[in-house]
Formats: sequence, C-alpha cells, structure tokens
Amino acid sequence: MHTDVNALFDALWQDYIEMTPSAAKVHALLSEGQPIVNDHIALRTFNIAKVNLDVLAAHFEALGYKACGDYRFEAKKLVAKHFEHPDPTQPKVFISELIVEAFSPELQATVHALIEQVDVEATTADNFIYSGPHWQVDYKTYQSLLAESEYAAWVAAFGYRANHFTVSINHLEKYDTIEAVNESLKQAGFVLNSAGGEIKGSAEVLLEQSSTMADKINLEFADMSAEIPSCFYEFALRYPKPDGDIYTGFVAASADKIFESTNAQ
Repeated sequence: MHTDVNALFDALWQDYIEMTPSAAKVHALLSEGQPIVNDHIALRTFNIAKVNLDVLAAHFEALGYKACGDYRFEAKKLVAKHFEHPDPTQPKVFISELIVEAFSPELQATVHALIEQVDVEATTADNFIYSGPHWQVDYKTYQSLLAESEYAAWVAAFGYRANHFTVSINHLEKYDTIEAVNESLKQAGFVLNSAGGEIKGSAEVLLEQSSTMADKINLEFADMSAEIPSCFYEFALRYPKPDGDIYTGFVAASADKIFESTNAQ
C-alpha cells in the first residue's frame, strides 16, 4: 500500500484523466493556472468480501484516513461511507458498494464470476485502487448488467479507479457560487447532469454539488469495442455549520443523483 498520500492521489488523477479526457479541459478552464483543491474522490465496488468497501478503505486508512459517515441508497441498492484525513487539505474519499444479493440470480452470478478472477494479493497492492478491471467482460454481459444496475455495469467495465474527482469551489479564486461555475462550464460546451436539477443540495443542507455527464470513451470488451460512459467531474460548494466549521459530510439525496452522471440510458 502507498505510504505517501500525495503519490496515491497523483496516480489516481493520472488514471482518471486517461478515462476522462474532458477533466483536463475543465481543470484548465476553472483553475486559470492556479492549483485546484480536490474536495473528494469516489470509488465503486461490490459488497463481496474479497473486494468490498473495507478492502478499498484499507488503502486510505493506512495513510491516516478515518471513517466519518455512513450512507444508504435504497433505490440503487448501495451503501457507502466517507473517509477524512487528519490534514483537511487532503481530499475526502467516498466509497460505495453494491448490495449484490439484492439483485437477480443472473446479476449475482455474473458479478461473482468477475470477482472470482481477482487475485486476492492484487487487492492489497499499491496500485489496486487505480488498477482498472481484473477480469474479462464481454459487451453482452455489460448490457445485461446495465439492464438491472447502471452501477454494476460501470464497475464491470471500468473496475477499480476514481469514478470522479471533485473541484472544491470554496478554494476557487474566481468563483463564489456554484451557479457561476455551472454557467462557465455550459458556455464552454460541457453537459451537466440535470437529474434532480443541475444543482444538488442547498445552503440549508450545507452542501451544493453539480457534475458533468460522464465522458463517452471507446472501451475494449472481450468480444468488441463499444462507446460507453466513463467518468465525470464534480463540483462542490460547502457551507459553515452553526459552530463556524465547514461541513465535511455528504448528503445522501444529492449523492443519489450524482451517481446518475454515469448513466448510459
């Protein structure tokens, strides 16, 4: 496992921009040459012991991260936790897992067959959380997963890597509001996720979020290549709690809609 938190996030970022070519353009548009502070990244997995949320979390806990919040997504059949580092300038980490047994026997069999192909030693290797898929999947299998769970299909196609990075609007020099960020993005031709409105959350819940729709990239499946949604870029504005400290958690109702940034339909 990594011993340097910055090296880990650098490696995650390099992998992410390969999957998400638009992210580098968004980064350039909003940063204007200044460094961008990453609010959080998100990772996806299945609740199967070999690769579950705790297995992914161990990579961050080894670097001092602590679990800080639990979330449930009933409709999508997911649970999630978020983790924070003692250094508040380090990105938060949001890890979710699919409750596999809540799905059809077909989906369960497919997912278990994929995970059986993962070498257990690979899950503790330095690069596991940006190593992509550890299995072969054909396009037909991807489509059958997609019919039941966008999330399951995404993990089958892309494996282990950052599903998104998130710009901390609080740290941008030129922007004070999420509306202004969204407007800049739209004027530059980026398509925003409008599920539940372009802005998820509000000042009342202490967090506003928006995101681009995932890039479409050509992916090589076992039997053919096809263009499918990859990863997206998120934007977060956090508000102070009554004690004056900035809210560091997540809002389940908002995160629920952010998941739809990778929807293929």
